[in-house]
Amino acid sequence: MAGLIEWNPLREIDEIARRLSPLLFKEKSPPPSESSTGSLWSPDTDILENEDAFLIKIEVPEVSKEALRVVVENGVIFLSGYRFRSSDQKGSRYHRTERYCGDFTRSFSLPENADPSKITATLKDGVLTVRIGKRGDSQKTSLEVPVE
Repeated sequence: MAGLIEWNPLREIDEIARRLSPLLFKEKSPPPSESSTGSLWSPDTDILENEDAFLIKIEVPEVSKEALRVVVENGVIFLSGYRFRSSDQKGSRYHRTERYCGDFTRSFSLPENADPSKITATLKDGVLTVRIGKRGDSQKTSLEVPVE
């Protein structure tokens, strides 16, 4: 009888939690493989508003202006681009890669008072800033419609 171990369900729960912890609480997802398709990279984005405009700031380090695209269609702004894998270190090999490479796409609905004709985009220090001007008639007017 010396070979029997008392069953403790809490010990099993602790063991499961220990094994799942790295999967559930890791800071970053693993980078997609080069053969994967689809948009797995989603750059961090801030959206701000001031008196005369909305600002979308999206972190896109090592993405060139030529690889970025900003399109407005049917009240939605689409931000997309591509980051190439750095290959400037000839004779070197990667031991760890945590930065995503490949396509990304972000899209946001434009607010009612946004003016699509007043959109500008600038890339500086790895941050794409899209400025969306507001319409001058941003005060909401109400109109009572009589019911017949």
